[in-house]
Amino acid sequence: MSGGTFAAGGYPDIDDLFQQQARELDRGKRQALLHRIQQLANERMVYIPLYALSFHNGVGPRVAESSLGRIPLHYYTAPFEDLRLRAN
Repeated sequence: MSGGTFAAGGYPDIDDLFQQQARELDRGKRQALLHRIQQLANERMVYIPLYALSFHNGVGPRVAESSLGRIPLHYYTAPFEDLRLRAN
């Protein structure tokens, strides 16, 4: 929907179809509306780039060796299979 917090631009006709399908109780009609939305989005090349940069690091008081820097130019810790915890 083009009225979202992080939305930039949009298509009012697709927004209307989306609202229609949300109210539609008949499964067949709703499916037809959803197919039309998909068709329009595909024709207009509407794509949402998903990018979630997440560095998972194994560091902390229970970690025996942080393993940061084990792999050159690798910005997070070595594979978690190599992570060793301290004995309690």
